[in-house]
Amino acid sequence: MKNTIKLALFSAVVIGYITSCTPSTKETNDGQSEFVENPPAEGFDEKNSDAIAIKLADDVMTSMGGRNSWDATRFLAWNFFGARKHLWDKQTGDVRIEAPRDSTIILMNINTMTGRVMKKGQEFNSPDSLSKYLERGKSWWINDSYWLFMPFKLKDSGVTLQYVGEDTTMDGRNAHVLSLLFKGVGVTPDNGYKVYVDMEQSLITQWAYYKDAYQDEPNFVLPWVNYKPYGKILLSGDRGQRQITEISVLETVPEGSFTEFSPIIL
Repeated sequence: MKNTIKLALFSAVVIGYITSCTPSTKETNDGQSEFVENPPAEGFDEKNSDAIAIKLADDVMTSMGGRNSWDATRFLAWNFFGARKHLWDKQTGDVRIEAPRDSTIILMNINTMTGRVMKKGQEFNSPDSLSKYLERGKSWWINDSYWLFMPFKLKDSGVTLQYVGEDTTMDGRNAHVLSLLFKGVGVTPDNGYKVYVDMEQSLITQWAYYKDAYQDEPNFVLPWVNYKPYGKILLSGDRGQRQITEISVLETVPEGSFTEFSPIIL
């Protein structure tokens, strides 16, 4: 097994909380209303997910700052292993992606798939070229955001969540292990993950990635460690050999961040 990071696009799902899914109520078997603090996204496979796994997913959400804090978080920025810089408006779906290696800037909305693209100082006006790079931008965003926000997505659309059992992480800590399978979502729905939930902190401290969800050995296993507070939530950018850097939660962003190619200072 190779414990390496490939910057290929393998993430199975799109961030499911672009439109906030706030705490709600549901009707119980006896007709009573029950408060649900962390309701699943529409399309979550609750029928085939087990109760222990769902409870652990809710515990993770609480440890990360809670559903209300996640829903209230609007602007997020990060640098994905030096390959791409992202600025995301979680409320509107607007994103700004800068790829310095080929001087590409993509300004787009991931919901409407509209936007602008500039590469090496030239803006694309051809519909075909623009569409191609907007699709690439969304794929980048799907992949890069999952590496940072996955703990908030355990009950996302298309996810089936199962409890695997107990195990220890690479650093010897006891953890509950959850299996994530996907159906009909994202760019690579055949992927699978096992995530390790620390027994003491209820934080995800390791993940194993399977290109084919049913293969015997993972393609890699990496840590999720060194959580830090950003705004009202916790995030981990430490993946062992490489780091997600320049992480920030912002209340406001510079005017034109999502519409103009001019450099911005966050």
